Amino acid sequence: MHEHFFQCPHCRETISMLIDVSQPDQNYIEDCEICCNPLQIIVVINGGKIENFTVNNIEQYFFK
Repeated sequence: MHEHFFQCPHCRETISMLIDVSQPDQNYIEDCEICCNPLQIIVVINGGKIENFTVNNIEQYFFK
C-alpha cells in the first residue's frame, strides 16, 4: 500500500488515500473524506509504482 496525497476538486482540501500498488490500472468512485462529494479516481500502476494519478470532479445534480 502507498499513501498518496491530492487536492479534492470540490472543497480544495488536501486528503490522502491508500493505493494498492500490487493491482494494475484502477478506476473507481470514492467520496471525499472532508466534503463527502464523489470523486472519480484513476490510477495507473507500473512496476509497483504509481505512474499516473487522476482525480475528477463528479457533479451532483439535485432536482427539486
